[in-house]
Amino acid sequence: MKLPVASNDGSLSLSLSHSASLRLQLPSPPPHSLRQSLSWRPSIKRTISLFTNPQQKPVSLVMAMSARINDESAVESPAKALRKILEMPGVHQGPACFDALSAKLVERAGFLYCFTSGFSISAARLALPDTGYISYGEMLDQGQLITQSVSIPVIGDGDNGYGNAMNVKRTVKGYIRAGFAGIILEDQVSPKACGHTQGRKVVSREEAVLRIKAAVDARKESGSDIVIVARTDSRQAVSLSESLRRARAFADVGADVLFIDALASKDEMEAFCKISPKIPKMSLKANMLEGGGKTPILNPLELEEVGFKLVVYPLSLVGVSIRAMQDALLAIKGGRLPSPGTLPTFGEMKEILGFNSYYEEERKYASAVSQPSIKVGSSINSLQRRVEDDSEKKDQNPQSPVVEVITPEIYRNYDGDGSKGPFSGIWSRRLRVKITGRDGFERLDVRIPAGFLEGLTNIVPALGGINIKELMDDAAGEVGGKLLLDFIDGMGDRIEVFLE
Repeated sequence: MKLPVASNDGSLSLSLSHSASLRLQLPSPPPHSLRQSLSWRPSIKRTISLFTNPQQKPVSLVMAMSARINDESAVESPAKALRKILEMPGVHQGPACFDALSAKLVERAGFLYCFTSGFSISAARLALPDTGYISYGEMLDQGQLITQSVSIPVIGDGDNGYGNAMNVKRTVKGYIRAGFAGIILEDQVSPKACGHTQGRKVVSREEAVLRIKAAVDARKESGSDIVIVARTDSRQAVSLSESLRRARAFADVGADVLFIDALASKDEMEAFCKISPKIPKMSLKANMLEGGGKTPILNPLELEEVGFKLVVYPLSLVGVSIRAMQDALLAIKGGRLPSPGTLPTFGEMKEILGFNSYYEEERKYASAVSQPSIKVGSSINSLQRRVEDDSEKKDQNPQSPVVEVITPEIYRNYDGDGSKGPFSGIWSRRLRVKITGRDGFERLDVRIPAGFLEGLTNIVPALGGINIKELMDDAAGEVGGKLLLDFIDGMGDRIEVFLE
């Protein structure tokens, strides 16, 4: 591996080995030095060409810098971010997600965008086929959870708009509010059928075009720039020629991306990409459905050569999820555990779900919160239960006898006068704590040996902020009793402490 070399055209070349090289195309003007280029943070993407061997053509891949890499991109709309991707060279892959977790995994894997699959959401949310069961409200709710979980743009599956042109407008506006970067709208009748399945029917060409026009109008009315992906299912429902005519008409009324579902050959795909050549085209590679669909399976390089801009994978994640859960359940049912190789560690799961970030942020706020210290003005509501019970009895009968607290343990083995006797000198005397409620009834009247100061605040927390020992030292020479404290706490109760 050689050190990177900056060229005059603003690119950065890195030789990895005799069979691989890496070229970063940086926006002009280029930085003045390599060190500056490595710390430079433009808000646009970078194109990378990888040569797997000298005989192969370069495969154009795209690495996106974070959508929040600076203040400008942090406020960038999802639609604007998606439009930047559409303007970038190469074909761009986007797996389908079906919930917030799958979307987060797509983002963590480094993809520039993702989209929601009606098939997958219907399967995950309802465990029902994508045959029109799932509603606009359910798709919108699921979509909002998805868009809030990631920072990459998300294209939402809007099915057939859930009704006529007016419903299409409502759907588009709802998807804008939910944070979608784009919306896919198709021309099927209701109830719709999943792509590549039997029984698909489409509305008339006029109605199909009016749906896309209604979507464009809704975008304008909302002041949004959401990307409208116009899909037609007429290739299988009618004919190839009809699907090409519809695609051209969609472009004429303002669609941003065109998509013909279930094209049957590479020739048909090439014919499609010649329609309105300036409008990006989308292909569902896994609508090439990993062998289960009607469209031939081409790799991303081949799709780029044909003329496609977006290639999406609608069933990959939900498919592997179903199989992985089936395998795990079979293992558990057989008295085994799932293979360790199929499971992330608990630490990995916590990292994916954001536990570590949560704890880090929690510490930031916890450091600003000190433990409350109990001062003279605090209430006596946190007295120990046995003291509260005694107080309640005194409320009922003000003439109840005084409570004597006798503690067998001796906490201190020294005295204020330097002698070793546990109860000699000042420590042999007693403290009396008396609490009188603002209603005039006695709440508490206890006596403890002066040597048990550590336990005093357990009985009366309101004394926690007072240096009782210092008050006792000042009164050490007093003969007989002495009032050390007399104050009204925050609840209006009178607290008195006597040295007897």
